[in-house]
Amino acid sequence: MPKVLIISDSHGLTEELMEIKQRHEDQVDAMLHCGDSELATDSEELQGFYYAKGNCDFEADMNNEQVVTVKDLTFLVTHGHLFQVKTTLMPLSYRAEEVGAQVACFGHSHMAGAEKVNSKLFINPGSCRLPRDREEPTYAILEWENLELVKLQYYHVNGEPIKELSMETSLAAKN
Repeated sequence: MPKVLIISDSHGLTEELMEIKQRHEDQVDAMLHCGDSELATDSEELQGFYYAKGNCDFEADMNNEQVVTVKDLTFLVTHGHLFQVKTTLMPLSYRAEEVGAQVACFGHSHMAGAEKVNSKLFINPGSCRLPRDREEPTYAILEWENLELVKLQYYHVNGEPIKELSMETSLAAKN
């Protein structure tokens, strides 16, 4: 069963980011960081992550977005500040369509949440350092056996699942 770890807005955390990475790196097929780590591109903590540059990242060699395919799902990974994600998902939706992504992962607002719009799944893992919509610092894991059943679970940075923050949906194309 493919799994993808999604994290964002770690804002200088090193120990916690490393703990999350080490906890899951052997259990997931990819690790996505949606920006604002405030770490160097070559930092040990970011090794193994597909990384999107955030508005608090200043490394010249960071990319504003990544397009990553894991098994049968394509992900657009971005921070979100260039797509006005605090007010609308429309520009991000257009970009996901342009790159052929079924899942768009973003941060910036520090607010954990997921929404399916038409056939696209939008995931904000929240902030693993400075959450704005809840007390718990969060990250998320998306897993699927097939596109008929896609499961998203949010976790506290200590690794405990947050029961009320989960969803199941289908990303299978409808004929």
